[in-house]
Amino acid sequence: MRFGIVCLAAVAAIIAGVWALLGSPAFAPHFPWQAGEKLYCISYAPFRGTQTPLDPTTMITAAQIEDDLTRLAKVTDCVRTYSTDYGLDQITPIAARHGLKVLQGLWLSSNPAKNREQVDTAIALANQYPDTVRAVIVGNEVLLRGEMTATDLVNTIRTVKGRVKVPVTYADVWEFWLRNRDVANAADFITIHILPYWEDFPIPAATSGAHVQAIRQQVVDTFPGKEVIIGEVGWPSAGRMREGALPSPANQARVIQDVLTLSKKENFKVNVIESFDAPWKRALEGTVGGHWGLFDDATRSLKYSGKTVSNHPHWTWQAGGGIAFAVLVFAAAMMTRGSRDTSSGAWLGVALNAGVGGILVGWAIENVPLESLGIGGWLRSLAMVAVAIVSPVVLSVAIIRGTPMPALTQLLGPAEMRTADGFAKAMGGILIATLLLSLLIALGLVFDPRYKDFPFAPLTAAIVPLLVHSVVVPRPHGHHGTAEIAGAMLLAASIVYIVPNETLANWQSLWLCAALTGFALTLTRVRDARG
Repeated sequence: MRFGIVCLAAVAAIIAGVWALLGSPAFAPHFPWQAGEKLYCISYAPFRGTQTPLDPTTMITAAQIEDDLTRLAKVTDCVRTYSTDYGLDQITPIAARHGLKVLQGLWLSSNPAKNREQVDTAIALANQYPDTVRAVIVGNEVLLRGEMTATDLVNTIRTVKGRVKVPVTYADVWEFWLRNRDVANAADFITIHILPYWEDFPIPAATSGAHVQAIRQQVVDTFPGKEVIIGEVGWPSAGRMREGALPSPANQARVIQDVLTLSKKENFKVNVIESFDAPWKRALEGTVGGHWGLFDDATRSLKYSGKTVSNHPHWTWQAGGGIAFAVLVFAAAMMTRGSRDTSSGAWLGVALNAGVGGILVGWAIENVPLESLGIGGWLRSLAMVAVAIVSPVVLSVAIIRGTPMPALTQLLGPAEMRTADGFAKAMGGILIATLLLSLLIALGLVFDPRYKDFPFAPLTAAIVPLLVHSVVVPRPHGHHGTAEIAGAMLLAASIVYIVPNETLANWQSLWLCAALTGFALTLTRVRDARG
């Protein structure tokens, strides 16, 4: 018991230290609001919460736009719009009242009738508010999406140019300008998108500024005499890694600051994407799609209101909660009366369970609202957190009791083979739940990985106690279970695909795969007590 108390004290200190390190300021931005400076422009779409342009009945009120532009006017001189429907045609007149300029967008698609409506509305706004509209952007990434030919796009650009007095351009990913020189000839200036995170070969945050500079210079050199502005540049504050590109608040601040600093030095224009987080984009791009804003969606407040940026701003609460969780794990173990003396190895196993859970459960809970989309997403996230909480407690008690893990046949087999031990059933329930969740995540990353998150925190908190238990507690001498071996093989096969697909630069992937490897090993160690 005394050794257990010493272990608890050490675990509490480790949890506090790790969270202090995780929560320490990761970046100190100085962009862009110093000495009265404002952004040249920022992308703005007014959809909040559950509002989405994917629902044709959505209609944004003028009051909602008024509230947003009141906030944006403090940090930018201009907003870029993308469409004129869903009530977005109200943005330009409201922006005029706030002294904001507008890069007036119109949405082009494969629907000619809708295109005509968009063109007519944008032209009317540009002519009615010539002192507000800086330029008309005829379409956004329609070539990238393959919804219009370059010839039809050029004709549309020329049509708009013939009916407005402001400059006219088109906006797309930089490669599509290089592939379609006629579009550049038709436009008054070139508007390129450079999103280092989404490049075919993702660019880490630390080198994104240099990447943006190199790409912009390539386009400038290709189209001499044409002004080239960056129509979209930004970085997500949350979501899955792509190779070495890690979404985080600190990296978002770093990339935007680097690009803005470069724009001042090289004297070119930058439109930042985007103003507010956009939850509706999560349906298209996963967690990462909804977290590109400089403002939070729910509070409509700036993410970087202080002098420093922390990736875990609530770390003190997470550290306190983690220590409390570790106390719970040790208390459950200490109250257990086993039939054998508790060895130092058993207490070290409990300490490992408590420490890993104390660090990772708070991290897992932090990610739940970020990574949960729809009822299914919330159920999956909450199930992983539940297993992450229960596993260290129950498996630590099992270590002290010396109770071996029951085989799946003792839980799901014929009635005469099932165990009658209620505690063993609880252990088996954790094993089954962890197996199902692990397979769900692993197979998702194999068959549809692009927008899938890596829930390394909850799965690690759930898996480590199972692995520690399999090592510390003596196993029965029965046979391997067929289901356990099949599960281990599926996980192993998934890992063999996931690691090279995500590359060794993706530490989220490597961490998750290490946890899954540990779980596969755990499954191979489960034995049938009957032999």
